[in-house]
Amino acid sequence: MNTQNNAQLIKLAEHYFRNGNYPFAQNFLKQILDSNPADSKANELAAYIAGNTGNVELAHTLLKKASQQANCSPEALYYLGVAYLRNNQFDDAIASFERTLKTSGDFFEALHDLGLAYFHIQKYTESIEAFKKAVPLRPNSFEVLTNLGNSLKAIKENEEALVYQSQAVEADPGRAEGWLNKGVILNALKRYEEALAQYNQALLLKPDYIEAWSNKGNVLHTLKRFEEALSHHNQAVTLSNSDAETLFNKGITLHELKRYDEALEHLDRARQLSPELDFLTGTLIHEQMIVGAWGNFENNIAQLSAELESRFKVASPFSVLSVIDSPHLHLLAAKNWVQQEYPANPSLPQIPKYKNEKIRIAYFSADFRDHPVSALTAELFDLHDRATFELFAFSLQGAPGNDPMRARLSQTFDHFLDVQDMSDIDVARLARKMQLDIAVDLGGHTKDSRPGIFALRAAPIQVNYLGYPGSLGAEYIDYIIADNTLIPTNNQPHYSEKIVYLPGTYMVNDSKREISNTPLKRSEFNLPDSGFVYCCFNNSFKITPLVFASWMRILKKVQGSVLWLSENNASFRSNLKKEAVKQGIDPDRLVFADRVEDHGTHLARHRLADLFLDAKPYNAHTTAMDALQAGLPVLTQIGDSFTSRVAASLLNAIDLPELITHSQEEYEALAIELGSTQNKIEMLKQKLVRNQSTTALLNTQLFTRHIENAYQIMHERQQDGLAPDHIYIESNAST
Repeated sequence: MNTQNNAQLIKLAEHYFRNGNYPFAQNFLKQILDSNPADSKANELAAYIAGNTGNVELAHTLLKKASQQANCSPEALYYLGVAYLRNNQFDDAIASFERTLKTSGDFFEALHDLGLAYFHIQKYTESIEAFKKAVPLRPNSFEVLTNLGNSLKAIKENEEALVYQSQAVEADPGRAEGWLNKGVILNALKRYEEALAQYNQALLLKPDYIEAWSNKGNVLHTLKRFEEALSHHNQAVTLSNSDAETLFNKGITLHELKRYDEALEHLDRARQLSPELDFLTGTLIHEQMIVGAWGNFENNIAQLSAELESRFKVASPFSVLSVIDSPHLHLLAAKNWVQQEYPANPSLPQIPKYKNEKIRIAYFSADFRDHPVSALTAELFDLHDRATFELFAFSLQGAPGNDPMRARLSQTFDHFLDVQDMSDIDVARLARKMQLDIAVDLGGHTKDSRPGIFALRAAPIQVNYLGYPGSLGAEYIDYIIADNTLIPTNNQPHYSEKIVYLPGTYMVNDSKREISNTPLKRSEFNLPDSGFVYCCFNNSFKITPLVFASWMRILKKVQGSVLWLSENNASFRSNLKKEAVKQGIDPDRLVFADRVEDHGTHLARHRLADLFLDAKPYNAHTTAMDALQAGLPVLTQIGDSFTSRVAASLLNAIDLPELITHSQEEYEALAIELGSTQNKIEMLKQKLVRNQSTTALLNTQLFTRHIENAYQIMHERQQDGLAPDHIYIESNAST
């Protein structure tokens, strides 16, 4: 091999390459490679020519050859990395870029593309490090600034992300995607009006920008401006009716407008286009349950169960509760959701121990208004011992100005804080400024809740209570309030929290809730004057086809009986009537109760019924408490999960265990027996009324002492430097 001759040939090849005369360059390169196929420089030049003439595969092959030589140039290694990056071979791309940077540490493109490769495999810390090294080399590079902002956004460092995204917009204000990315971060910071302004600017620059139309619609949805949101989602769908995510977003908004059939149609279309779209499977099934569209139900649930075991982003935790009775899958859904949406966020320093005169407890809720959570908890807040506890309310959502519950609660707490418009990190900072000892999340994974606040550690002790019936699956939630019926010892592994076992039941109640004394007649509610009235005032999504079939068998056996259900929605009513006909039941035996605005009247009308039939796997919760407080017995079939054991918890607390069944057959047999034997149901009603004043269920004062005892034990453990552990409260409120 003539090294001097090869060097001359390389110079000639480079000359013709720079002048675009590829055939001449290739001729000289061939002479080199014929004698030395491994020549690094010749392979590099041949690769560049192949790439420039459209032969990407050959270029990749030649670059790989060049990279095997010790004297391979940084440029060749970089372009090899680019080829890997384009082929989604991210680990190989990273290796090539790292080799490039070992010999050329200020190679801007290599640093930038290294950041991109790490971003694609969700190694955000590494991507941020690479992008930050690239920024000083080209401080006005739109690409590196916007990608750094996106990486910071991915780890919830939204404030720093906004700094870089703003710089990206300044660097190139004509790039619509810069305005879009800035809007996404402002949305995450709950600066909604500013986010809308960014999306507007993006649309001025790019009127057919689907993501901007869709994102703006999502912000309007968050602001509960649903009609405006829908118009923006309509525009996004018009621009691309084959984009699954735009159809999904439109479906969610149609749901909020109670246009359930249209919502279901759009979610179904999204499913056809992209079966694995994030959280679509669970959302679609939940929408089907809302309208009683039960076609292929068992296969759908089997598929949901399998997907939960095999991949992330299948279903929001709440959507799983009503269709699967498995504490294992409930925990898995919650863990997956938290891992993807609300992972532990270390942005704030480690939280200290506080030495307050009183234990400072904060309740966080989006439902401090006319809502079942507040209906149950209002008296608890009244009864807390103010000599021992200082009480804070962190309100995550507003309420109508004339909401009587809001007015009551705002006077009950020592401090009532409206944090609706604050970002998660600002709420967590405020909580720390208030030196909270215990933060109680009354929302969990329910609508408008804010797990991101707890991911930042709002308080040294964080508790999951009442609003979400199951584990939150989050390492930063220390305790869940429960009882022995809800969470048997063998189910403890299915909860990420430590269990607080209260005596009686976990569910608090407001004993001050008034029941109307106005005489009511069955005829006022379209009920027959005679005959046995079964009722269930659960939401439609709790009623599965298996439960409904069970109810139809009960009606068949009890002549003249009717089933009184909550009105829910028109599609649900229509579908249930059709299903009744299929099962040989006159649809007129289904009576739908209109919504009654006065809660006292609603409680009173329970007394027109004879027996409340519970659903499974998602039991009646507040609705079961309503029935028992009104004097209406509740029949339940206990299951395995938290949601399917709540009614049993309430029945045990009011000493009516005979209404807890353990199989569908037992449930139906007892419902039929009670419906056919008037004296038995009357005896149960009398026992229920007697037990209301002698058992734990409706004794809010006793409940308050029990939960306060639990709070004190949590606090003592934390002050003593002990990790959270299961807590067992005895019925005399001692430990």
